[in-house]
Amino acid sequence: MKKIALLFVAFVVLASCQRKSTGDKENIEKQIIEYQHQVRKINQKIIELQQQLDEIRMKEKNGSSSGLVFRVKTRKVHRRPFKHSFEAVGELQAVNEAFISPEINGQIKKILVNEGDFVKKGQLLAKLETEIIENNIKELKTSLELATLTYKKQKELWEKNIGSEMQYLQAKTKKETLERKLKTLQLQYDKSFIKSPLDGYVEAVNLKEGELASPAVRFIHVVNLDELYVNADLSEAYLPVVHEGDTVEVRFAVFKDIKLKVPVYRTGNVINNQSRTFRIQLKIKNIDKKLKPNMLATLTINDYYNPSAIVVPSELIKEDIKGDYMYVLAKKSGVDIAQKRYIKTGKSTDDYTEVIEGLSESDIYITDGYNNVSDGAPVTVEN
Repeated sequence: MKKIALLFVAFVVLASCQRKSTGDKENIEKQIIEYQHQVRKINQKIIELQQQLDEIRMKEKNGSSSGLVFRVKTRKVHRRPFKHSFEAVGELQAVNEAFISPEINGQIKKILVNEGDFVKKGQLLAKLETEIIENNIKELKTSLELATLTYKKQKELWEKNIGSEMQYLQAKTKKETLERKLKTLQLQYDKSFIKSPLDGYVEAVNLKEGELASPAVRFIHVVNLDELYVNADLSEAYLPVVHEGDTVEVRFAVFKDIKLKVPVYRTGNVINNQSRTFRIQLKIKNIDKKLKPNMLATLTINDYYNPSAIVVPSELIKEDIKGDYMYVLAKKSGVDIAQKRYIKTGKSTDDYTEVIEGLSESDIYITDGYNNVSDGAPVTVEN
């Protein structure tokens, strides 16, 4: 096209120059003949250039301006099981742990364990000061002995119809009242001895000997590491696809050799109105005691499964203004060509994508060389 433009400019310049010539009839006739000759040459040149342009366009449409046939590799479409999963962050929590506080107020007399010690269920951890309670118990026992003796005497007399019923009832009431008081003091005394409610490790001792312990203050933290919960908060969008009993893969960044597959132990029944999440909980065995409460875990949770899906490598899928497409092998006049095929995709995972529409099991798609071809380009298939 550039050549045509130059010839046209030259023709205009020449015509302009010739206007300055004399009006001699003979010269004018010669000029007309010369111009007509030039026009024929220009028209011929235009035809030749147009033919070249058509050839270029045809070659571009066929996929190669140089006549090359592209080498590609292919694969036949087939169906296979396909699953999609997502990841969530979980936090470990001990199934059995206790933040122990005394049931009564009292001064700490003796602490019998240290942080890090392993203790058994029922083992004594600490003692509170019991001197006042012990003295009260002694006094009460003395009074109860006298009250019991009086009651027996009055009972014997009453059975012999001696004495009044009121004296008998008063003696009985006093005895029973002292018995109840003694039982109460004995319970207070027993609660002065703080024991472990479970087997586990002493994680923290928050008070010291001589300080005042009370039910409102945490004294000793004991944690059992045999079993742990894995708690994770998921978007409410996953409510329809995550259920109790579903298998979840659990991994730990600090222990890459540990990979567990465990069922969902519990799903929450309430949506957090701030984060729009619900909680799922797993329960795992901590065989080697490597895992610790509050450690982070990565959960891989399946949310989709198709037992017979068409799946292709994600890198083969390209996109234009019309949507997603990929190249398949086709025939044109007995020649293998690359054909642009628009598809509808589903979920993607592990570098693969499910194709919902656009491909069938009879199709063969291009796996190598797909970046070099265009729609209709001739190809040769390599094994």
